[in-house]
Amino acid sequence: MTPLPFMTTPAPLFDPPEWQHLQPVALRPHVLRLTCPNAGLMTGPGTNSYLIGSSASGFWVIDPGPADAGHVQRLWQAAGGHIRAIVCTHSHPDHAPAARPLQALYRSATAPASLTAAPILGLPSAATARENSHFYPDQVMADGALLDMPHPDGQSAPLRLRALHTPGHAANHLCLLLEGDGLLFSGDHILDGSTTVIDPPDGNMSDYLESLDRLAEVCHHAGVTHILPAHGHAMAQPLPTIERLRRHRLQREARVLSAMRALPSGQADDWLPVVYADVPPHLWPVARRSLLAHLQRIEALGLFKP
Repeated sequence: MTPLPFMTTPAPLFDPPEWQHLQPVALRPHVLRLTCPNAGLMTGPGTNSYLIGSSASGFWVIDPGPADAGHVQRLWQAAGGHIRAIVCTHSHPDHAPAARPLQALYRSATAPASLTAAPILGLPSAATARENSHFYPDQVMADGALLDMPHPDGQSAPLRLRALHTPGHAANHLCLLLEGDGLLFSGDHILDGSTTVIDPPDGNMSDYLESLDRLAEVCHHAGVTHILPAHGHAMAQPLPTIERLRRHRLQREARVLSAMRALPSGQADDWLPVVYADVPPHLWPVARRSLLAHLQRIEALGLFKP
């Protein structure tokens, strides 16, 4: 691939250990994180919404979150009423539903109102998406698509956001590279402190692993210094982080194969307690989804011969 701009002197990234839901946290002067108060088993401390820009340049809003009126209002206030675009990494209900209410706030405050202002960008949900995950952007942000804006400091090179199609967790999943800043916004593809659920049919384990490989290549060529996930803290050392995730998935796959060979007449529910013996039983219903994704991959690759 063509090398992307390399960041030779990474700017420091500020990420306090405590979680703040009412005020945005400035990770860098032009990168803010506002975490929705929707903490839970699947969301960790909550969904991270990111704002890139400044009151002078306007903001890109990444992953506006669930339909939480308070969070939408706080995003609107953090942007100072100036939103250039709203970008959704994927269509799941803790990421995309706030896009329309946030856009409506902007358009109602714009005089004269413009039906093209603050467009919602992303990939439309695939036919495999669940009923609560249907998403139709105003503009398709395909793989490789770019957004540009003047740098908020008025002197540096313009900010550039590049879309990377990374299916696996969801068929329409995007990661976003802030070129020259060393930052990769990973949505749910890479999380802090946990592995993302791969839930067929919209989730696909082979796609997920291939997307990890692509992200490793991008991080290497673009000089990425931090991964900013949709749930959890920023992660330094992107390449070791991605390699650990890849290794973990393949080790889990090996356990699936071992369980299948030990009980070749079994089914998913028979293999589940063996494969996920290291996971608390109350999490097995969630783990079962990823098990099914492993089974589909194993079948597709012809790795198991009963």
